[in-house]
Amino acid sequence: MFLIRSGAIEGYESLVSQCGQNPTALLQRFGFSSAQLRDPNTYVSYNRLADLLDATALACGDPLFCLNLAADQSVLALGEIALSIRQQQTLADALSYSNHHISLHAYGVHVQQRPRGDTLELQLTFDFTNSSGLTQLMQLSAGQAFNLVAQMVGNVGSALKLHLSQTAPAKNIDTPAPYRDHILYSSNFAGISFPLSWLTRKPQYDEQLLREHFQQRIRLLQSIYPGNLQAQVCHIIGNLLPSGECNIERVAAALNLHPRVLQKRLQQDGISFRELLQQTRMEIAKRNLQHGQLSVTDLALNLGYADVAIFSRNFKRWTGVSPSAWKKTGDVS
Repeated sequence: MFLIRSGAIEGYESLVSQCGQNPTALLQRFGFSSAQLRDPNTYVSYNRLADLLDATALACGDPLFCLNLAADQSVLALGEIALSIRQQQTLADALSYSNHHISLHAYGVHVQQRPRGDTLELQLTFDFTNSSGLTQLMQLSAGQAFNLVAQMVGNVGSALKLHLSQTAPAKNIDTPAPYRDHILYSSNFAGISFPLSWLTRKPQYDEQLLREHFQQRIRLLQSIYPGNLQAQVCHIIGNLLPSGECNIERVAAALNLHPRVLQKRLQQDGISFRELLQQTRMEIAKRNLQHGQLSVTDLALNLGYADVAIFSRNFKRWTGVSPSAWKKTGDVS
């Protein structure tokens, strides 16, 4: 099954309403609900999302619906991965990190790097298709890739290009302003391109974006887990683990608490941060080994382990069997 975070269509309901259509009815038609969009880290069917976006563009009479959607999104539409890759030393490192962890955002999409002269092309490919050839999904994904690189690089001038394989829309359809001077229709791929020389640039750090992310996270957690501090902590741990930077300082910051205050409140509940970290890792590991498609090595990395052997030892200590044995038996006891 191909899955994607619901946060990928951040702003969907608002944009559909602006077009005079009913977002709830469109969502229900394809088996989605508004509730799924409240938590951006809820995974939904990638295939059905692609069909939803095509149907929405048709209903709204906007062949560039998903470009308009992407134009109004922040890079947080890509989730925690958008924050983590900005902490890499160079743009090349950021792209490598993104490729390795893209399954955290979506499973079924690939970004291939293709040097062409002094330009690097980032080409989007998908493991599935639909009747339109994923027209709207291509727009959304290329727009989000453009947004991310533009934010990391800063002043991109006209060198950053957005490529779409579809033909240009009718003259009365305006390309969204952020992409107007950068878009290339009828391209031989969907994605973006920019000068190879940018690969050595250090991604720009955006403190405001980090604050916005944490504020968004606090609001979400308070709505999903009102008054349940342990559940809130586990939720944040699960999202931070793949970055390799999951610690009490980061989790406390996400909850707008001092680390000592967080530790004290957890102790009052009879548990420690370390215990919650272990519990969360174990639950994620069991769930992925039973239902997921990640290899044991990739799962270990996504749980924040630098070495798969350490993960395997810990998992055997938790369950009495190795990750491979658990995966084969599907043991859920």
